[in-house]
Amino acid sequence: MDIDLDLYRKEIAVSQQPLVRLSIIDIAPEQPQRTIVFLHGFGGQALQWQYQLRSFSIDNRVIALDLRGHGRSDSPPGSYDMKQILGDLKAALDKLGVTDKFILVGHSFGGAIAVEFAFTNPEKVERLILIATAGEFKLNPLYRLGLRLPLPLIRILAPILKGQLGAPPHVLQAWYANNLSKWNGWSLFRSLALPVLVIRGHSDRVFTKPLFEEVTRAIPAAEEVNVGASAHMVMLERREAVNRVMERFLEQTIRTWRDTDQDKGISSRAVFLRTRPWLSKYDAGVPNTIAFPRTLVQYLLRSATRRFPHRTALIYEGKKLSYRHLDQESSRFANALILLGVGKGDRIMLLLPNVPQMVIAYFGILKAGAIAVFTFPMTEPDELIRQMQDSGARILVTLTNFSSLAMSVKQAISKDRGGQLESIIFAHPGEYLPLHKRVLLSLSPTSREKYRLDIPLEAGMFLFKRTIAMQSDIPPEIGIPPDDIATIQYTGGTTAAPKGVMLSHLNLVANALQTRHWMPESQEGREIFLSVLPFSHSYGLTTALIVPIILGASLILKAGFEVGDILKTIKKFKPTIFPGVPSMYVAINDYPGVRKYGIQSIKACISGSAPLPVEVQEAFEKLTRGRLVEGYGLTEASPVTHANPMNGVRKVGSIGIPLPSTDARIVDLVKGEKEVPVGQIGELAVRGPQVMVGYWHNPKETARVLTNDGWLLTGDVAQVDEEGYFRIVARKADMWYPTKPGQPAFPRDVEEVLFEIPQVKEAVVVAIAGQPIAFVIARRERPGADALIAYCKRRLPPELVPRLVIFVDDFPRTFIGKVLRRELARRFEESRREIKGNS
Repeated sequence: MDIDLDLYRKEIAVSQQPLVRLSIIDIAPEQPQRTIVFLHGFGGQALQWQYQLRSFSIDNRVIALDLRGHGRSDSPPGSYDMKQILGDLKAALDKLGVTDKFILVGHSFGGAIAVEFAFTNPEKVERLILIATAGEFKLNPLYRLGLRLPLPLIRILAPILKGQLGAPPHVLQAWYANNLSKWNGWSLFRSLALPVLVIRGHSDRVFTKPLFEEVTRAIPAAEEVNVGASAHMVMLERREAVNRVMERFLEQTIRTWRDTDQDKGISSRAVFLRTRPWLSKYDAGVPNTIAFPRTLVQYLLRSATRRFPHRTALIYEGKKLSYRHLDQESSRFANALILLGVGKGDRIMLLLPNVPQMVIAYFGILKAGAIAVFTFPMTEPDELIRQMQDSGARILVTLTNFSSLAMSVKQAISKDRGGQLESIIFAHPGEYLPLHKRVLLSLSPTSREKYRLDIPLEAGMFLFKRTIAMQSDIPPEIGIPPDDIATIQYTGGTTAAPKGVMLSHLNLVANALQTRHWMPESQEGREIFLSVLPFSHSYGLTTALIVPIILGASLILKAGFEVGDILKTIKKFKPTIFPGVPSMYVAINDYPGVRKYGIQSIKACISGSAPLPVEVQEAFEKLTRGRLVEGYGLTEASPVTHANPMNGVRKVGSIGIPLPSTDARIVDLVKGEKEVPVGQIGELAVRGPQVMVGYWHNPKETARVLTNDGWLLTGDVAQVDEEGYFRIVARKADMWYPTKPGQPAFPRDVEEVLFEIPQVKEAVVVAIAGQPIAFVIARRERPGADALIAYCKRRLPPELVPRLVIFVDDFPRTFIGKVLRRELARRFEESRREIKGNS
């Protein structure tokens, strides 16, 4: 699987006088089998190992260095002799915490460095792999002549060879004079006492043939493989062959004492696999664990821009923005925020649907070092004010058609908090429309009235496009550690008031990579996402924004879900991946003439937020010929923790298995400490890099759901089977104890019985004062409440029979369709008080 190796770069200082920093790619998955260190040769760089790094990082920690003077490492004046280079290597490995024995791989003169290091540090190197390495490095006359030219002349010629050499001229001259031209390794070869593999290509002409051929014979018991048709850069030219040879050689690796439980004789990796039975159910290409880069969310956009600058990033009502344009606009927004006084850790609230300004503002906020606070577009004014006050947001970014709401919020906060909301930035929905649609919008009286700014601009109020127009597109340099908070997202609050969930850069990067790896067949730079899930929800933020950015995909932005419009969009732009919720897939399945819209372009979907009926899944897959799987997550976990395999075993009614690098277990319902046996009901607990930092300004609630050893108590009652597939039973807050402690009842116990009645379209049961109350949406023929209760009496024990049945036209829901049970309970209590008051 392709991954952007530059995300895993770090700088290590190996000298202070002068300051010398080596640029190092370090990819470390959980429980690596071994550590492999890669050394490039003369004029090379770490990225020459790109294919080996991608292949071997699945199970191993892999480290590739830009040696002193090469690639992105510092290149000060100096001797660049072997002693200095070996000192750099040792210092770097010490600072990287490489303590166990490792595999050392060297290409060309990197092989000479590897041999020298193995000879002087035999306790550190377990095995040695030499690729295209010689016993002496006698360059052909043309190369020698080039290196002996005057430095100013070499600098003139350097641009011609820029793509071939990873070091500046003064470094190349010093390396050659003090290293290559002097090195003779024949005696060192004969003294090597560790396993050695020698790989070379048949057509290597950089050095004379005997200098290659004698290497294996000089090393005691060395193994040699000639991979055939390849020149000097054999690991690039014959990468699959080289990787296969290395894999066979590494299979013989002797394990160290650290890998074995001394008492039981079981390797720690075996224990790791045994405690995660679901790993055997992963699709081919999905790793057991993932090496997560310690990087910032905005660097994912920078990465995509570097790799795919001209590819379309956003498609909005036909208007296309390239990755370069998006990156520049977000940098302009960041610089505008800084001019407004925004600093590190300041909170900026986004009250926006999925429009280009939402994406630009989000990445701009992060580039400015601030924290993006998301609220749902349909949030009630009182709740919006509460969230603004709770987060301490200094700036609100919203649409012009929300101007009256924004003004009322500003006035309320000014009255209560002394004017903490300093600025409002208004974005017009037409700013990023295609020209012809902007013209039509301006000519339509209805549209002008709908989207106009209906308040005069006051001090502290700005227009989005005008604000960023004159700003620099160079991103500001703000030092932010990856552990810092990137976003605050308020939970849906189905059972309690919404809390601000703090998600760090690492949380979001990790979960996006976990989700991306769950779809190993997705291709970088080629996918098109239908991004209709709101970015203001954690599910939409991760699966519909950050994941496609990682892939360098195109995002089709939709501000809302209207099935006819969505189908026309699918027909025109042919999306390949569509994260959504069950109600969306139901609407598409039921739409008349749906096949004519070409929805077969969709090849992968992950459904979340609610159970996915098998009938919906099968119908959608038949229409699209793609894969639709059910997953699970919660805002506190960024949000995805589980999913059914895209191509493997999918179990009806199951949320699937944990994603890579995610632990999950079922614990007792009382204290949430003891793990219960397989099949028994308990509370679902999860642990992984995607688990939140905590709740904003709410340490008590944080301590209630986060254990000291990193487990998140989800509040969901669940069970797990022998293969590691999990099933959600209910929310813990929704259960009640009708008889005695230890024997809980769940809404689902009653709801499934009510669904058996043909006249019942939807049913929700809420326990109020310990008694089950049923709220029912009926079909055209409404049954009597007494008839429903009578049916329940025949099918349920007495303590589970609803005390009341209340018919409603619809349920209060979150904007992604979840029923707000607490709101049903509140309305019931209000109506009961009114009845009591009237009597």
